[in-house]
Amino acid sequence: MASSSLSTKPFLGSSRTHSFSRLPSDLRPSPHISFRSSKLKKLQIQAAGSTYGNYFRVTTYGESHGGGVGCIIDGCPPRLPLSEADMQVELDRRRPGQSRITTPRKETDTCKILSGISEEVTTGTPISVFVPNTDQRGNDYSEMSMAYRPSHADATYDMKYGARAVQGGGRSSARETIGRVAAGAVAKKILKTLAGTEILAYVSQVHNVVLPEDLVDPYTLTLDQIESNIVRCPNPEYAEKMINAIDVVRVRGDSVGGVVTCIVRRCPRGLGSPVFDKLEAELAKAAMSLPATKGFEFGSGFAGTTLCGSEHNDEFFTDEHGRIRTRTNRSGGIQGGISNGEIINMRIAFKPTSTIARKQHTVTREKKETELIARGRHDPCVVPRAVPMVEAMVALVLVDQLMAQYAQCNLFPINPDLQEPLSLPRLEPANV
Repeated sequence: MASSSLSTKPFLGSSRTHSFSRLPSDLRPSPHISFRSSKLKKLQIQAAGSTYGNYFRVTTYGESHGGGVGCIIDGCPPRLPLSEADMQVELDRRRPGQSRITTPRKETDTCKILSGISEEVTTGTPISVFVPNTDQRGNDYSEMSMAYRPSHADATYDMKYGARAVQGGGRSSARETIGRVAAGAVAKKILKTLAGTEILAYVSQVHNVVLPEDLVDPYTLTLDQIESNIVRCPNPEYAEKMINAIDVVRVRGDSVGGVVTCIVRRCPRGLGSPVFDKLEAELAKAAMSLPATKGFEFGSGFAGTTLCGSEHNDEFFTDEHGRIRTRTNRSGGIQGGISNGEIINMRIAFKPTSTIARKQHTVTREKKETELIARGRHDPCVVPRAVPMVEAMVALVLVDQLMAQYAQCNLFPINPDLQEPLSLPRLEPANV
């Protein structure tokens, strides 16, 4: 059987290299380490980082200034009515060039489903979605090919891979999220169809403008309220304040951050698993995988640390329908890592956009200090466009957990005294 060799390099410093001569011959390191090919196969590392989910698996692909971006959705249930229009609604909420407070890049973000659909229903096979890039300006990044943009992923991509896509940040660009939003549209439709689950996100803070929590009723909040203004804040008064805050920094080439609040209504009970796969842990991972995220709060969050247990505990009661409920919801709809049927709520913090049109100090790839004024088209605040991205990631988590719950805990007859059946309506041929 063929074998291969890996030559070892000497340790730093000649004194360390020569120090091995003092060791007995049987303890001296061999200059070559040999492996049989069968062992080499075990050392191969699979590419990672672009796929999420166990049952409903989504892989995104593409760079911001390449030919296009998209996703592959694997594990989607068959016979689900689905069209490009279902995805386009969500992609239109995410696309650039929507208003003066977003990037001026002009992209229609028109999606094309290439596989997995037949006669307007899913076939159960992988769904491929492609969105072409039509307004690339790779030349805007010529100076940044050698100088690292402060707080961007340029330097760390080089540190990891030794190479990177220079134009627009490549995979670190928010344009990668197109694939997430397209897949999230499918996940939303599954959740709505099977359980009536609704996922709504909105902007609750821009810079120093904070929307008071009691001004939004999570039980009556509508998508129309959120989409009624360009900043996606459901309160008109605070929306205007947020827009003004973005305008102030926009005209001087700077940026600001903010917070997106997300709620989930009618989430099935029992989603999530103990210990490592708690539902809020999965939600945190998914939300924090979005570009520019810097913080995640769930339920009472950090504010809950100022309360005593007697103030923080959610007491149980039985409602008029005989369902076990909680009088308060400081747990955020999840207890012990498992959904309890109450409204799920979370908050995700987004940093100020890293690329700004102001002179900053940095270094080149040759490690020489320099100054850089970043070119290109960028959002002065990423938060308004992050709203559909957050909704998409939450939907991907919940549909994956719903499939896991059905596979494990609904495979055999449930315990009707303690468990609730998942409402799984049959799609009649006429509806399909």
